[in-house]
Amino acid sequence: MANILRFQVVEEAFRKSALEVEAPSERPSEFFGKYVFNREKMYKYLPKDVYDKLIDVIDNGVRLDRSIADAVAAGMKQWATEMGCTHYTHWFQPLTEGTAEKHDAFVEHDGKGGMMEKFSGKLLVQQEPDASSFPNGGIRNTFEARGYSAWDPTSPVFIIDDTLCIPTIFIAYTGEALDYKAPLLRALHAVDKAATDVCQYFYDNVQKVQVNLGWEQEYFLVDEGLYSARPDLMLTGRTLMGHESAKNQQMDDHYFGTIPDRVQAFMKDLEIQALELSIPCKTRHNEVAPNQFELAPIFEECNLAVDHNMLLMSLMKRIARKHGFRVLLHEKPFDGINGSGKHNNWSLSTDTGVLLHAPGKANANDPKTTANETLRFVTFIVETLMAVYRHNGLLKASIMSATNAHRLGGNEAPPSIISSFLGQYVSALLDTIEQTSNLEPQISNLQREIDIPQIPDLIVDNTDRNRTSPFAFTGNRFEFRAPGSSSNCASAMIALNAAMAEALVSFKERVDARITEIADDPMFAPVAPGGSPAAHTAKFHAILDVLREDIKTCKPVRFDGNGYSEEWVKEAGRRGLDVEKSCPVIFEHYLDEASVRMFESMKVMNRKELEARNEVKWEMYVKTVQIEARVMGDLSMNHIIPVATHYQSQLIKNVQGMKSVFSEEKAQRLSTRNMKLIEEIAERTERIEQLVEELTEARRVANRIQDIHQRAIQYHDTVCPKMDLIRDEADHLEMIVEDGLWTLPKYRELLFIR
Repeated sequence: MANILRFQVVEEAFRKSALEVEAPSERPSEFFGKYVFNREKMYKYLPKDVYDKLIDVIDNGVRLDRSIADAVAAGMKQWATEMGCTHYTHWFQPLTEGTAEKHDAFVEHDGKGGMMEKFSGKLLVQQEPDASSFPNGGIRNTFEARGYSAWDPTSPVFIIDDTLCIPTIFIAYTGEALDYKAPLLRALHAVDKAATDVCQYFYDNVQKVQVNLGWEQEYFLVDEGLYSARPDLMLTGRTLMGHESAKNQQMDDHYFGTIPDRVQAFMKDLEIQALELSIPCKTRHNEVAPNQFELAPIFEECNLAVDHNMLLMSLMKRIARKHGFRVLLHEKPFDGINGSGKHNNWSLSTDTGVLLHAPGKANANDPKTTANETLRFVTFIVETLMAVYRHNGLLKASIMSATNAHRLGGNEAPPSIISSFLGQYVSALLDTIEQTSNLEPQISNLQREIDIPQIPDLIVDNTDRNRTSPFAFTGNRFEFRAPGSSSNCASAMIALNAAMAEALVSFKERVDARITEIADDPMFAPVAPGGSPAAHTAKFHAILDVLREDIKTCKPVRFDGNGYSEEWVKEAGRRGLDVEKSCPVIFEHYLDEASVRMFESMKVMNRKELEARNEVKWEMYVKTVQIEARVMGDLSMNHIIPVATHYQSQLIKNVQGMKSVFSEEKAQRLSTRNMKLIEEIAERTERIEQLVEELTEARRVANRIQDIHQRAIQYHDTVCPKMDLIRDEADHLEMIVEDGLWTLPKYRELLFIR
């Protein structure tokens, strides 16, 4: 009966998702941003002087003049109501890894017994959510509820259904950040200032440095009916038990394969709605694991990219249900196959170019330009490595969670050791500079001939790709592969950008000091005989001296080999890199003195905010594992054991029937297999019962610990291992019990969309 029901829910999901998606008649470029109050609409709906002031705020970081807020609000309301909006909301990102919103109508009393549509500048600029009801790490108590959401004008407002959504930061009444956006904006400002100062060594016309982010969102799809038949998927986002399917990803036939029709319909619908919200979707494809897919956009400014990713994850969940699917964003929803990450492609650019872009071939007619470009490239590469090296443990803490811990180090995911892959050409350049002053930029694209006449020669990049590297240089950017698929990109970006800002500030301080030393040295010759003036200035030599120091210092974080090997784990420990695997212990890096000093000196977060965030992280870890443990106990006692014992009873009746039909000797011989199954079921169900009792007691012991940090460690050390043991027993029973009796949809049903 259970098997029949499982097939029925698949058929129902198929019928539900077999709808056709009506694409807009226009080209994507024509409906892109349809539901976004972008510059085109600002220009149309705002007075010219107000428009100019608002653009100055967005482009140049000028403080918002609240005197223009009413005019901006009026223009927004006019556009929104013309688009059918009746409500507005401040849309923010609390420490829940999701978003939050409270909808209010565009209505006020008109003073004559009626109502009128109204939206003031005050309502646009700030609102007052209940700060004590969101995770805050003790910053706000229940009797201290006041907090503020404040408009972020650098991220355009947008429309979802009938509601105008206003991106905002979220802070406590006492000023501490209670969200991801506020510290992210501070970190981006710190990088802008520090990188612009360093850029002045190479380009005196640079006025601004922008952080760019291109995320790659991996996810799973499962049929909604099957999802609803799995309490563990519904309540935890992952399968807490389930034996591997005989066929999963071992044939490598799903990766980049033909997208199933139902999935294609979902993707098409998702992309249309995403483009209408200015999310620049670019890439879609099958990922490695069955039912796993990926969506990636064009690079954007980091703050906007983070907002777009949070918005996209919300869109995915809603649109998937329309097509009879459920989206799984858990990092490891299925055991034994690839998990899902959210690769963060990070780069820096100015109004003159990309700072991490390698210089081209040497120009014999202008060696000064060649040397300057190479020095610029090496500077920003090396200082990125310095940031990763100095805050190795912190960067791991920024991407760690109870869910991502299941993924890291498994199959395609990078290991939980933060190292950086550079490739042979960049590595060779750094090694050369460490030993000499040679700045020949041997970092040009290569041409590779293919011995097929019809195929053009390939332009080969100056670096390979290393999928086992958590932080790999890929040509003009670094790919931070360790963040999990369900996480807010801002968490990793806050840590990385703050660390980068600190590295650049330190670099400039040391270079300036070295310039003074060299200039005061009577032995220094500004221009060597026959040399280029640009290559023999005090600045040039000072930058080279500091770079050589930093190349040597950060060398332990450079690793181009196999990150999955056991040898690398040992080697990384010898190099002083963080090799800790316990999630609650890894979180401690946020409170390392070096981390606190970095965050405070860059004005990103203070000690109180960091302590509060760690409280939240430990609490979220405990709650996540606690829920999983309770669900596992329920599944074990109310699904697994009853089904197994029911099948055991059938086997016992079969054995008894054998004895009534055959001779005792023949009945015993024919019943041998069933007797073994009866005995194995008895032993495994007994062990499950015992382990569930131990699991419950382990939770009780952990819950009595008052300190949330120690409670999280206790959950990791005692509760999680019990769950692994229970799973092993349940998965063995799944392979024994008759398929028709097993109530939980199996991997072979969940993982292959029909």
